[in-house]
Amino acid sequence: MSTMRLAPYLSTAHMAMREKTNAGMTAMLPRMLAIGARVVPLMVVWRVVLHRGADVGMTLSQMLVYAFAGALLSDLLEVQTALSSWNYDGRLVSLYQRPLPVLAHVAAQTAGGWAPLLLFFSLPLLLLAPLAGLDTRPATLWFFPSLLLGISLGFAIDFLFSCLTIRLRGMAWMVYSIRMALVSLLSGAVIPFRVMPFGLDRILDLQPLGSLAGAPLSLLVGTGDPARVLLLQLGWNLLLWPLTILLFSRSRERMTSYGG
Repeated sequence: MSTMRLAPYLSTAHMAMREKTNAGMTAMLPRMLAIGARVVPLMVVWRVVLHRGADVGMTLSQMLVYAFAGALLSDLLEVQTALSSWNYDGRLVSLYQRPLPVLAHVAAQTAGGWAPLLLFFSLPLLLLAPLAGLDTRPATLWFFPSLLLGISLGFAIDFLFSCLTIRLRGMAWMVYSIRMALVSLLSGAVIPFRVMPFGLDRILDLQPLGSLAGAPLSLLVGTGDPARVLLLQLGWNLLLWPLTILLFSRSRERMTSYGG
C-alpha cells in the first residue's frame, strides 16, 4: 500500500528528472558555472581573511568546507519551487485537475529536478573533495536528519512566499526579489552565522531562515550543537507547515491566472 501511494510522486519526480536531461548533460552547464562562480570567490576570500589572522570562530578548513558544500548543495539548502511563476502564467490552476495534492505535486517535481545536478555534479565533487585537501565528511551523522528537516522547512517557506505572491497578484517578481535577498542574508547559505559580530549569530540562529542552510552546514563542519539545531528545525517545521497549508487553502480563492 505504501509503495502504491508513493508511486505517483516517484513518477512525477522521474518526469521532472527526465525533463532536466532531455537536452543532454550540457543543459546543466549554466548551473554548474553559476555554482563555480559562487564557490571560487568565497573560498578565495575566506582563505585570504584567515591567513591574515582574523578570528572568525572557525578554522580555515571549516570555512572552506562550509562554502564548498553550501554552493554544491544550494538547491537543497535554499529551496525554490516554480509555484509562484506557475501562478503568474496560469499553470497552477491546471494542477487542481491532477490526482495529487498541489503542494505535494510541486514538491515531488522540484525534488526530481534536483536529481541530475546532484547525482552527476554535486555529490561526485563532494566525494572527490578530500583529494584536494577538503575534508567534506560530516562532523556528525546528525547532519543528515538536519538536512532533511531543512529541506522540509525550505518547502514550507517557499510555499508561504507563493501565498504572498497569490495575494499580491501581479507582483511575483517583487516577492521573488525580496525572498531571495532575505534568504541570502538570513539563511547562512553564504556567510556563516559564527562570523557575524556583536553576538548576531545567536539571534540569526533562532529565526526560521536560519534553520535552512546554516543549521545543517554548522553540523557538517562541526560548529553546531546537534540537539539545539534539530530542536529548532523541528519546532519551525511544526509551526510553519500547518500555517502554510492553511494559508494556501485560503489563497485558492484569490488565484488569478494570466495568459490562459
